[in-house]
Amino acid sequence: MIIKNAEVFCEDNQFHWGDVFIQDGLFVNSVQEEDSVIDASGLYAVPGLTDIHFHGCAGYDFCDASLEAVQAMAEYQAEHGITSICPATMTLPEEELEKIMQTAEVYESISGADFCGIHMEGPFLSAKRKGAQHESYLQKPNLKVFQKLQKLSGGKIKLVSLAPELTDAMDFIEAVKEQVMVSLAHTDADYETAKEALEKGAGHVTHLYNAMPPLHHRNPGVIGAARDQENCRVEIICDGMHIHPSVIRATFELFGDNRIVMISDSMRATGMPDGVYTLGGQEVEVCGRKAVLKSDGSLAGSVTNLMDCVRYAVLQAGIPLESAIKAAAVNSAKAIGIYDKYGSITFGKAANLVLLNQKLEIQAVILRGELYKCNW
Repeated sequence: MIIKNAEVFCEDNQFHWGDVFIQDGLFVNSVQEEDSVIDASGLYAVPGLTDIHFHGCAGYDFCDASLEAVQAMAEYQAEHGITSICPATMTLPEEELEKIMQTAEVYESISGADFCGIHMEGPFLSAKRKGAQHESYLQKPNLKVFQKLQKLSGGKIKLVSLAPELTDAMDFIEAVKEQVMVSLAHTDADYETAKEALEKGAGHVTHLYNAMPPLHHRNPGVIGAARDQENCRVEIICDGMHIHPSVIRATFELFGDNRIVMISDSMRATGMPDGVYTLGGQEVEVCGRKAVLKSDGSLAGSVTNLMDCVRYAVLQAGIPLESAIKAAAVNSAKAIGIYDKYGSITFGKAANLVLLNQKLEIQAVILRGELYKCNW
């Protein structure tokens, strides 16, 4: 396959006019035969996006612990240009987490987005900043629990979120930092505690600003500590509900586009009509772009997929398209250690690519070298 005359997002994180060559499911330098040619004149060619933090979509949730759910989610994501996925768990009873991990261990990507790992969000979180997490099942960081879940998943856990102020958190970070990325999340930690956690091996912050103390000029907290640790990446949810456009712009200036990972944090109502759904065993009321717990009105994830988050960041918040794609494709793949196979239009990598028009509407999705979706 040859994609001709596109504005191609290249490894220098800039767009350059040119052609893209695909063979045997991979990006290559050239092809022998022009058996399939797509004229992409006037279109952007960007790498398929990677969402490392979402819970569900299309009426399904990763915590349903069913192969049907994972497959349906993978297909929905691919339809929207998200070609690599790392879905997130919730704070649940251990036996339910075990079922989720067992399902993930046997799941194989057949159609839809490639399943690239698990984001274990909970149960090692703070009750004070629990957000939509179920308080009854919260616990302090437990290495034995993690190791059991990781074994059941077949080693697919790539990211573990925790509150660093909890008992045993620092020892846990040091014990697992070579196996997974540790992320600070749902935390009431002060600057010093967050700084210590990052120095001990954590390198990521889950949905920055949400479920943590705000940035204060005398108490910078987790946000300030993350800013000062140069190797720390931070997640942001650009759905128009979780972060004001002004703060999105400020965050890109504060951290730079090398360190921002755009996520959706979407729940099962994404792509579905308004109504009442569930997240982590709790009822969620969805109206328009907003999802809240029925019990207390807390934000309960989003109902916006990652490609729509990219559009919002660019068209509403004024973030350069290059920076948004970098945050949603490049940095996300790097965060969970899959950048050797995904995240850029590079020779030898999986040929996952999205063609966008000038309004950032999807014109085509190329998945594993095949035309998965075409809008013309």
